[in-house]
Amino acid sequence: MESPCNETQVSSRIDDRSTSDVVVRLRTQDGRDEWIYCHALILTQKSKYFADRLSENWPTCQILDSRNCVDVYCLESNFDYHVNVLRLLYDVIDGSVDDMWHGVRNALGILQVAVELGCPQIVTACVNYLEAVPWEEAEEEEILRIIPHMGSQAEPILARLQPVNPSAIMGIFLSTIRFATSSPPPSMNDLKSSAQEQLEYMLTEDDDAPLLTADEEIKLEVKECVKRLFARFSHILEALLCEPVESVCEAGVMQSFQSHLSDLSWAGQILNKLEIMKEYVNNWIDASDKIVKVVEQANPTAEITETKSKIIEVAAKVLEAIGYGTVILPTTKRLHVVKVWLPFVRVTKPEIDSATTNGDDAMTIKIDGELWQSLESTFVSIILALPSKDQAEILNEWLGNEHICYPDLTEAFEVWCYRSKVAKRRLSLVSGNNGITKTL
Repeated sequence: MESPCNETQVSSRIDDRSTSDVVVRLRTQDGRDEWIYCHALILTQKSKYFADRLSENWPTCQILDSRNCVDVYCLESNFDYHVNVLRLLYDVIDGSVDDMWHGVRNALGILQVAVELGCPQIVTACVNYLEAVPWEEAEEEEILRIIPHMGSQAEPILARLQPVNPSAIMGIFLSTIRFATSSPPPSMNDLKSSAQEQLEYMLTEDDDAPLLTADEEIKLEVKECVKRLFARFSHILEALLCEPVESVCEAGVMQSFQSHLSDLSWAGQILNKLEIMKEYVNNWIDASDKIVKVVEQANPTAEITETKSKIIEVAAKVLEAIGYGTVILPTTKRLHVVKVWLPFVRVTKPEIDSATTNGDDAMTIKIDGELWQSLESTFVSIILALPSKDQAEILNEWLGNEHICYPDLTEAFEVWCYRSKVAKRRLSLVSGNNGITKTL
C-alpha cells in the first residue's frame, strides 16, 4: 500500500490553489512579485532551504486561507530558473526529465538555483545532464566561470576539461607523429593536416606552456618517423630520375613528390622546435643534387613550378639551420650547399613570381615575401662564414650573373672587401717561435 506521503506527492500539483498550503513569493529588486502555490510536504522533503524556512525555528507569515508564505528574493535574470526549480520539485528527478533542461545554459541556471535552495535531486540530475551533453564554445566558457565555485557536487561536469597525465599525453603525441609522417593517401590529407597542426600546437609556447616537454624518447621517435619519411621521399626521387618526368607526372608520382615535400617542410618546423635538425639537414644536403636535377630536366609546367616552390620551402629551413649555426657542418658541405641552392633559388624566384592563372587547370604559385627575404639573409650568413677565397669565388660569379638582383649579396660583398683590405693589418704575425697570429 502506498504511503500517505507518496499519495500527497502524486495528487499534488504546483500552483494548485485548492490543495496548496504554502505560497512561495518570488520577488525581484525591480518590483516583480509572483505568488506560486505549493505544498509544504514536497518543498521540505526536496529542498533544505524550504525545510529550514518552514520549520518551527523560522518565523513565517500567514496569508489568505491560513497558508504559510516564504519570500524568495532573486535577480530578474534568474527569475525563470527559480520557477523551473519549483516545478521540478514536483517531478521525479531521474532519466524521465532529461528532455526538460532545454539546453546547457538553461540547465546551468537551474543548477545554480538548485544549489542555492539545497535541492540535491535536481542538482544531481543537472550535473548528470551537463556532464553528458556537448557544449558550444561560449557554453564551455560559462561553465568554467560558474562550476568551479560549486564544490565537489558539480565536479563531474568538469571531467572533460581536467589535465591528462603525462603518459597519456605522450601516447597521443607519439601516435599523432607516426600518422602525420606516414604519407597517407590523398583522401586522408585533411586528417593529416589536422594531425600536423595539433602537433605544432602541442609544442608551441603561447599563453600556456607547451603540452609536453620533449624528452629523449620523444626526440628519438620523432627522428625515426622523419627518417622513414625521408626514405619514402628518396624512393620517389629515384623513380623521378629513372623515368621521364612527363610519364611520372601522368602517373601521379609528381603529386606524391609534392606531398612528401610538404610533409618534409612541416617536419622541419617540428624538428627545429625540438632542436634535432642535424640528421634532417644532412639528409636534405645528400639529396640536393638529385632534387635539383629532377625539376631542372622537366618541361616547365604549372605543376613543376609548384613543385619548385615546395622545394624552396624545405631548402629555406635547411639553409636557415646552417646559416644561423643551429646545425654545424664542415666547410666543404657548407660550400656545396651554396653552390647547389644559390643558382637554383636565383633562377626559380622569377619563375615563381611570374606564375599566373591561365585556364581552369592552372594554379597560382605564391611564396611569402618574408621567405625570400629570409633566404637572402641566410645566404649572406653562410657565405660570410666560408673561407675568404671561397667567398671571393662566389661573389665573382654573382657580380657577373644576370640574376644579380636576387639574392642580393651586397652585404656579403661589402664585408668581404673590408675584411680583405684590413686582413694583413689585423692578422699581422707576431715575432716569436710559436708562430701564433695575434689580432691587433
